Amino acid sequence: MLRPTLGDFSSIICFKAAIRGMEEALGEKATAIALIAAGRSRGKQLAQELALVNTNLPLEDVVSKIGLALGKNGTRLCIIEQVQQEGDTIKIFASDTLCCAGEIPGSTRKCTYTLGAIWGVLEQATGKRLLGKHTESVLRGSSHDVFEFTELSINRKAYLVGDNKQSIA
Repeated sequence: MLRPTLGDFSSIICFKAAIRGMEEALGEKATAIALIAAGRSRGKQLAQELALVNTNLPLEDVVSKIGLALGKNGTRLCIIEQVQQEGDTIKIFASDTLCCAGEIPGSTRKCTYTLGAIWGVLEQATGKRLLGKHTESVLRGSSHDVFEFTELSINRKAYLVGDNKQSIA
């Protein structure tokens, strides 16, 4: 336990206030980039903790372990309901995400930290560089928050090196 009296968890209210403060100070885009990066860093750390780095486990088993670590009996970041693989795209269906908690219906809020955390674990587990996107949201009528991850090709990597790096984040 990191704190002897209060334990390892803090409130969603405080986390959301920190996000709003960052958005006021840095702007929405810079905050989103920072939160995705922070999530990816946490995801990479989680992959090591779960012994998932460059694993040979089937994707469903990897995602099951991620779901346990991030779900109700873990850090409570989100509930991972389902995984689908369509060609080179991995889709993660999540509910009860930290990022969407307390948001009004129709909000344009994206699950940046949650996206990043799952992204970081998947990159470590697969050993591949991925591009992640939050494609569907419970805030905008979807039944789940859906995160899609596709492997970066050599051409896509070359594009990321140029000045347009921020345009696809």
